[in-house]
Amino acid sequence: MTKTYYGYEAFLSDTKKLQSQIQEFNPDAIVAIARGGVTLGHFLASGLDNRNFFTISSVFYDETQKMKKQEIQNIPDLSEYSKIILVDDIVDSGETLQNIKTILENKFPRLTIKTASLFYKTTAIIQADYSINEAKDWIEFFWEKDI
Repeated sequence: MTKTYYGYEAFLSDTKKLQSQIQEFNPDAIVAIARGGVTLGHFLASGLDNRNFFTISSVFYDETQKMKKQEIQNIPDLSEYSKIILVDDIVDSGETLQNIKTILENKFPRLTIKTASLFYKTTAIIQADYSINEAKDWIEFFWEKDI
């Protein structure tokens, strides 16, 4: 498996591009999928000056291996919001993003949900509304690799 390192400078540049795309949507809240989406979510929350920042936990990978069953935990109460942006670092298969979006739509039916990611794969079952880079290799994010 080919691996590509994704450093801080590229992340900062791409996050600013995403922020610019998302500004028009003007979300009431930002929901980051932990763990991969938390760094991006934090930067977007700061850049968009949005203090309504939440995380939702999803475990679908063990290192680089996909697990048989996805676990979704810590669903935030979004009942007072009308528009959110759901963020993750990468849309790989798309299953995580699709599953969490469906759960949130069912739990909060009046909520408008847009999605954002730094990377996407063209083979994913869902594409983010806002994304930057196509992933052709395994991405080694600086927040995982540099610690």
